[in-house]
Amino acid sequence: MEPQMSDTLMPQTTHDRLMLRLEVEEFLIEEAAILDEWRLDDWIALFTDDATYVVPSTNLNDGDPTKDLTLIDDDRLRLEWRVKRLKSRHAHREYPWSRTRRLVTNVRVLETRDDELDITASILVHRFRHGRQDHFVARYLMTLVRTDDGFLIRRRRAEIDQERLSPNGALSMIL
Repeated sequence: MEPQMSDTLMPQTTHDRLMLRLEVEEFLIEEAAILDEWRLDDWIALFTDDATYVVPSTNLNDGDPTKDLTLIDDDRLRLEWRVKRLKSRHAHREYPWSRTRRLVTNVRVLETRDDELDITASILVHRFRHGRQDHFVARYLMTLVRTDDGFLIRRRRAEIDQERLSPNGALSMIL
C-alpha cells in the first residue's frame, strides 16, 4: 500500500521527506533517552490526552486489544497510573530501577494526514537488572501529532518479536 502524503506535513521533494523523517527520528531518540534516564514525568508529557499504548501478546502481534489478550492496553489515565507506580517502591520488579539502553532504527514515515503522522521504527531494548540481561526486539507503530512545540504521541503500539519473554516472563519496564 502506497503511503498517502498531505502537502501540509510531507512535501513531495526528497529533501523535505528526509527532513521530516529526521525530525521524527530525533523525537524517537529523545524519547528513548528520556526512558533510559527514567524521566517518566517527561515521558508521560509526550502523550496526547486521548493517547493509547498497546503491547500485544508475543503470540499475536497483530492482536486487537478489544478482543485479544494483550500485555499492555493503556489509555492516558492508565499510563499516568503506570508511571506513578513505576516511580514508587510499589513496583517491586522495578525497584531499584532497571538500567536500560534503547536503540531506535529503521524509522519510516508511513502516512501523513492533516496534523498526524503514522510512523514505524525498529527498537532494541537492553535491560540490566540483578546481574541479568534481557533483550527486547520490537517495532513501534505510532501516530504522532504535530504541535507548535513538536510532536506528541497519540497512539503507540510496541510489537515484540520474541516468541516468549525472558524466563522470568516479566515486562515491568516501559517498552
